[in-house]
Amino acid sequence: MAVDLHIHTTASDGWLTPVQVVHKAQAASLAGIAITDHDTLEGLNILKEAGYLPSASPVIVPGIEFSTDLPEHEVHILAYGMDPQHQELQNYLQELIRDRLTRVEKMLAKLTQLGYPLEYRRVRELAGNAKALGRPHVARALIEKGYFLTIAEVFERLLMKNGPAYVPHYKLMPEEVIRLIHRAGGAAVLAHPGQIHNDDIVAGLITAGLDGLEAYHPHHCADEAERYQQWALDSGLLTTGGSDYHGMPGRFPEQLGVFTAEDAVLAQLQQFLHIA
Repeated sequence: MAVDLHIHTTASDGWLTPVQVVHKAQAASLAGIAITDHDTLEGLNILKEAGYLPSASPVIVPGIEFSTDLPEHEVHILAYGMDPQHQELQNYLQELIRDRLTRVEKMLAKLTQLGYPLEYRRVRELAGNAKALGRPHVARALIEKGYFLTIAEVFERLLMKNGPAYVPHYKLMPEEVIRLIHRAGGAAVLAHPGQIHNDDIVAGLITAGLDGLEAYHPHHCADEAERYQQWALDSGLLTTGGSDYHGMPGRFPEQLGVFTAEDAVLAQLQQFLHIA
């Protein structure tokens, strides 16, 4: 059986609603999935209100993907199984959401100066019910206006880290995020470590208390997947894997179930979190 422990929905920058993601996972016969929206638990709240949680088919693991504050590197940490009512976690998530709104306004000001004016109202409309606004929502507005043809082009030209229209947002240092996840009862897993392009940072985060490495990811070649899997094994860490699915046209994978991990990674994570 296959699982996917890294999925985004319309609660952040995915293109499918949480309910649609569950239906796609069922159609793909996935044994388990994890909803890991950026900086929000709203997708999981939607599933709970709609009666999809708890779920046995597929198993739905609660998660979040946190961005962290390292100026020269993109370091994302996946959190699994945290207590959603944990007050410190709730306070931090609320601060992140407020800062994301301000960040979009700052990006639009930069884009206007660069000759790409956009209306904030339209960005919000395109984002739908997303709580965690981000660069992909701005990119969609730029494409709608006819400035660019693809999201990849927008990021390459304007919105990549430290690009002409890039604006950093409030976030904690990786070590602080790991400690917060642990205080909220969750497991901290380094997302797509190969994309950091610096294994010294990976080693430092393991020392700081990481619980696992996401070895299986679409941006990892076979050698990288094997290396991070072995590193996790040697370090006594969890190994996880997921597609980083957004449902976005032109971004691999475009369909859920195309890139998966073996169900053993889910069983290992469940055992670590003491959940059925």
